[in-house]
Amino acid sequence: MASKLLTDSFIKAIKPLPTPKGYSDGDGLSLLVLPNGVMSWRYRYRYAGKAKMLSLKSYPEVTLKQARENRDELKKILQSGKDPSLFRQQASKEKIKAQANTFEAIAGEWHERWKADKTPEHAERVWRRLELNIFPHVQNIPISEITPKALKGIIQKLEDRDATSMTRRVLNTCSQVFGFAVHEELMDINPATNIDAKLAFKPHVEKNFKRVSAKELPALLRAIDGYGDEVAGTELTRLGLQLLAYTFVRTSELIGARWDEIDLKKGIWQIPAERMKMRNPHIVKLSKQALAIFERLQDITGGRDLVFPNAKSPKKTMSNNTLIYALYRLGYHSKMTGHGFRGIASTILHEQGFPHAHIELQLAHSEKDKVSSAYNYAEYLEPRAKMLQAWADYLDGIKAGAEVINIKQA
Repeated sequence: MASKLLTDSFIKAIKPLPTPKGYSDGDGLSLLVLPNGVMSWRYRYRYAGKAKMLSLKSYPEVTLKQARENRDELKKILQSGKDPSLFRQQASKEKIKAQANTFEAIAGEWHERWKADKTPEHAERVWRRLELNIFPHVQNIPISEITPKALKGIIQKLEDRDATSMTRRVLNTCSQVFGFAVHEELMDINPATNIDAKLAFKPHVEKNFKRVSAKELPALLRAIDGYGDEVAGTELTRLGLQLLAYTFVRTSELIGARWDEIDLKKGIWQIPAERMKMRNPHIVKLSKQALAIFERLQDITGGRDLVFPNAKSPKKTMSNNTLIYALYRLGYHSKMTGHGFRGIASTILHEQGFPHAHIELQLAHSEKDKVSSAYNYAEYLEPRAKMLQAWADYLDGIKAGAEVINIKQA
């Protein structure tokens, strides 16, 4: 007589006995009930003439229906000529391996090799791009399980932040990571290559950097001088904003400043080519005002490599957001950016009649002739120094309340 199949009601009514007892459900599946009340599923089978048994976890973690489905899957493996026990062990090993090969883990291996011939600043910037935009969305997902659809969805989140200029750069970096994974035989295809950036993402439209007008500049300068007093902030942030105004360097060039670039005795700041956007070295002759700020900064951070170290990780630079958020707190959200100081300086200095070549060189703009531009970074150094001093005096004058000040050219 065939054994009666188990039912949910029957299982729930089972009482533990002083010794273990098994209840068969047919086709090798049974439920073992221990004296302590624990119920475990078992699958018995024969392979190569030998009797074998597999544990299928406990009840009710695995229901009767699920246990039968597991048994049927194991029967198919057995019918294909494989030992279900060995097959499951191999699958478990592959799963553990896949879990170890997350996108972040593989990206770390790729980055270590990739950064060998890159500048530290560039390497850090690319890694930070992944930290901010990709890692939070993939977490522990094995890299081989990330599909083109999932990747596209993650990168499209940048559009929600109005960071359309970043989408293609992030996609390109991800493509390099996936390409490395394919090369290491961790996955078969690179999902990034199946994404057409032109079709998948919104086009980036260049916008003019927000900046106040010349008429609004005095109030901004006074607000910056008060930052850290009535408004929550730090002296380091205030000094950084003041230097942006006096020197009109790029924000990235400022926050990445190192003390070995600055000669306080000669009043010169020499920024190496690898830290410049156009990859040409740059010289800033410090005005008296800028020099005084650097002397104060030396009291604060002179014992470190970086002039503007990160508060939490001193070996890293201050965050790019620190200065822009300070402007936000001062009430200049959507009205002013760090780059805006460059635009203001260019406009006013041109209006005041300073030579275009001097202004462009001090802004470190690239020339069409890259051969000549590699050698002209020190050109017009003395007139540029006078221009920077005249600019600093002009800022101090309008900040003090002068209505109209003409910059005096020497």
